[in-house]
Amino acid sequence: MADMKPPLLFLDVDGPLIPFGARDGVYPTYPPVPPPSVSPLLARLDPAHGARLAALPYELVWATTWEEDANTWVAPRLGLPELPLVPWLDGPEPPGVHWKLPALVAWAAGRAFAWVDDEIGAGDRAWAAARCPGRALLHRVDPRRGLGGADYAALAAWAG
Repeated sequence: MADMKPPLLFLDVDGPLIPFGARDGVYPTYPPVPPPSVSPLLARLDPAHGARLAALPYELVWATTWEEDANTWVAPRLGLPELPLVPWLDGPEPPGVHWKLPALVAWAAGRAFAWVDDEIGAGDRAWAAARCPGRALLHRVDPRRGLGGADYAALAAWAG
């Protein structure tokens, strides 16, 4: 019997959800203002991402250096429940491969997945194509703009 689980969607925070680019010299911000003890970049997190992510046919998983802070600070601002978090592996990275990718492949354990990050390159795609037993979409997001309509459409089309 085929695995009926939806694909995993590994989510990075900085770049895809918190864009680094200004529009017309101004960074968009969304209330409420985060406390001073948390990254001021959190104010750039558009709460509309929550509903858009939840509408995708995926199981959402954090793949971010925010680690547990993603559930503490990011998920509530997006209206998302606490999400699983990929633990990062210790050890050498394959040459030319993003350090997150081996951990994501291990976490997926053969299950189909998409990875949304702003640091994905050709070496990552080649490595994943040769080593992922399940389907894998490595989707690079422009960190200046973050996730946008075309990104959501590509993710939905791939999962569908």
